[in-house]
Order: sequence, then structure tokens, then C-alpha cells
Amino acid sequence: HIAGEHSTGVIKITTRQTVQLHGIIKSHIKPTIKAFNEAHLNSIATCGDINRNVLCTSNPTQSPLYDQVFEIANQICDLLLPKTHAYHEIWLDGEKITDKDEEKDPLYQDRYLPRKFKIGVVIPPNNDIDVLANDLALIAIIENDELKGFNLAIGGGLSTTHGNPDTYARLATVIGFTDTSKTLKAVYEIVTIQRDYGNRSDRKLARLKYTVDKYGMDWYRMELEHRTGFAIEPARTYEFNDRSDYYGWTQSHEGNWHYTLFIENGRVHDEPELPLKTALLEVAKSGRATFRFTPNQNLILSDVAPSDKSLIDDILDRYGIIKQTAGTSLVRKNSMSCVALPTCPLALAEAQRYFPSLISKIEPLLFKNGLDRENIIIRMTGCPNGCARSYNAEIGFVGTAPGRYNLHIGGDFEGTRLNKIYRESLDETGILNTLDELFTDFKRSGKSGERFGDFSFRKMNEVSA
Repeated sequence: HIAGEHSTGVIKITTRQTVQLHGIIKSHIKPTIKAFNEAHLNSIATCGDINRNVLCTSNPTQSPLYDQVFEIANQICDLLLPKTHAYHEIWLDGEKITDKDEEKDPLYQDRYLPRKFKIGVVIPPNNDIDVLANDLALIAIIENDELKGFNLAIGGGLSTTHGNPDTYARLATVIGFTDTSKTLKAVYEIVTIQRDYGNRSDRKLARLKYTVDKYGMDWYRMELEHRTGFAIEPARTYEFNDRSDYYGWTQSHEGNWHYTLFIENGRVHDEPELPLKTALLEVAKSGRATFRFTPNQNLILSDVAPSDKSLIDDILDRYGIIKQTAGTSLVRKNSMSCVALPTCPLALAEAQRYFPSLISKIEPLLFKNGLDRENIIIRMTGCPNGCARSYNAEIGFVGTAPGRYNLHIGGDFEGTRLNKIYRESLDETGILNTLDELFTDFKRSGKSGERFGDFSFRKMNEVSA
């Protein structure tokens, strides 16, 4: 209802488990924010040089200890929220505060951070949130059905700038392990180190990854231990083997059901053949499910009691959602894009409006080569800032100009290796011809069990050698 009254009506699920509304005119900004607040939602800390929202593994069926890990993510979010009351004063008619001493913020002080800061919490073995793409990554370590603590990884971030070799994408590096009793203190002090040592002279070089590479991991660990007052333990063993959403119905340990539906590029709206928003509104009105967003821009109808499963299933079936989710190709389910042109002012090319049609032209190439059952992760962004995490896809498209994209290949399926530029500034014909050649080569000379990302990484290394 908020989207319908104040925006274009489209609800956009983002790659950071949030929603965006577009097309809001200035006079409707305040009523929109007020309406969200009345629904117990807010947009505090969604922008600015502060910690943004904290990502967390999306599906409760991932682990019986999911609630514990999710609570840690909530605690981190609360710990790092700015203390200013300006949000409430400006948007919610909060009483003006005349004595600013009441607003003193020991974390952000009088200068905030050099740049935005992003945190993710994940439960292996599914790296569904691309945890290593964050400034700070927390990898849950579960042993003998007990949450022992977290491996901490620092320095992730995918944003780059075309033509600026000083900027680069980077995955976070594991720095060590902290038990659960020490994790929040370690997180807090990692942020304070970035506050004090991050680059404040060049915003393009102001993320944590540049601080880590400037000072080195050994220095960073020593500084962190000095500030926390305890040693960072050696990292514990973990493994990632997937980063997909669990489509369809899954059941968690407490017996509740969770249905993950595919939403292409996160756009929730009604189409003649798929009235998605109407269906989800009916689910919401039933009060029999909660809503969880995934970092792959999909939606989980969650916490459905066994006695309510048939009711939710009937709604989904009547509106064609079960058929649509089950009938969507693997490559499309593994695709993701940012909003890009014409919505984003940083965009150089289209993404979410164009990508579905490009996928429709890639699907026949996969089918022709007998690869339609291959799980290949493919993503597109309209600029080099990486919001749809195109740099750690097996196939990534990065916009350079209207209708043109750099083609990146060689990322791995698990999200632990970045891809590399393979061809620059291709138009659609160039993209399709190049992918056809790559798919044909993969079918002909790929090793048994080898994924496309590993194959293309191997082939690029063989050529460079």
C-alpha cells in the first residue's frame, strides 16, 4: 500500500536484503518514511559514512542454530547504529534537541567513517550472502551442534572506477577467530580502526580494503588485539559449497515451513501473466507467514506452521507462482542485476530492464551445447560499483556505456574467487557470440564435474602462461 500510494508501485528487493521504492516525488518522501515507521520498519543507516544494514544467511533451514546467528546480526546492527536523533527530528516530527551533548557518539564521534561500511554474517556451507564481498565478514563456526564463534574476514568490497587502476574489487581476508563472547567487541574495534586509519583524502580509496592493503594484515591484527585487549585466535576450518537460494518448500528443525519464490531481479509488481504483488498481498493479509528477503533478490515466505502450509500453497498456486518458480531455468534463477539506468544516477548502462531479455538469448546457447542443467552464476551491473556483485559471478557483465558491457569470467561457484575481464565494451551481438564460443569450448574440453567458472579460470590461466 505504501508503494502504491507514494511510488511507481514497484517494490524492489535489493541485494542487501532490503527494499527500494522508486519515483517518489519530494513531497511524498516524509509521508513514505512515516508510513514505514508505523509499520515498524525504518530507513535509518541506509546511506552515509556509517555501517549499513547487516546481512545474514536468509533461510532458517540452514541450521538449527539459525536464530542464534540471526540474533548476533541484530546485535551488531544495534551496536553500530549512529546515535543522532536527526532521522526522527526530520522525518518523524521528533522534538528538536537543543543540547547536542546528549547526542555524543563514541563510535562515530564528530566525523563518522571515511566511507560506508558493510557487514555480513553467514552460516556455512551455503555462502548465500556472498559474505566475502563485505568490509567485514563473520563466518559462523558450528561444532558438535554448538555455535562456537566466528571467523572474521576483513577488507572485502567490489566497487571500482573505470579507468582508475588504483581502485579494485577485493574479497575479504580471514584474520582469525573469536568466540561468541568476544565477537561484538572485535566487530566494534574493527570499525574504530577504519574510523581512525581509513583514507579521508580520497573517497574512491576510502573503503576498508584499501586500509588493509596499506597497513597489512599483521599490523591490522596487532592493532585489533591492542584495542580489544585479547588475542585473535587462529581461524577455524569451514567450507563453502553453494551460494544459492533453496527454491520451493523447505522445513526447519522446529517444524515450520519456508517457501522461497524466484523474483527476477527483485522486482515485485503485477504482470498480466504473473500478478505477483497481488498474490503476496493476499499472503500478508492472511497473517500466516512472515517475509524474509534474500541477498539474491528473492523472497522467502517464512515461519509457516504445518497447519497453514496448505493455505499458503493454495494462494501461490492460484496466482501461478509455484509454476513460475519451478519452471524458471537454472541460469535465470542464478541471475541478478542492479537497478541501473534510468533509475540510478551512477549507471552507465541498463541492467534490470535489459537483463531478462539477454538471459532469454543466453538460454538457447546453453541448450544448444547441452548445458541447460548447469548451475552457472551470471550477474549484471550498469556501472563498476558492483551492487549486484558482478565481480564475483562466474559470468559478470559490467556496464561501460549504453548497450555496452565488459565481460568478466572465472569467478567460482562458491563466491571465494573474483572473476577477470575477458572482453571489453561488448554490445549484445559480441556478448552472445563470445558466450557461444565459451560454452562450446566448455562442453568440448571441460573436465568431469568441473564448473564453468573453474573451467574459464583454468583456460585464462593456460592462455596467460
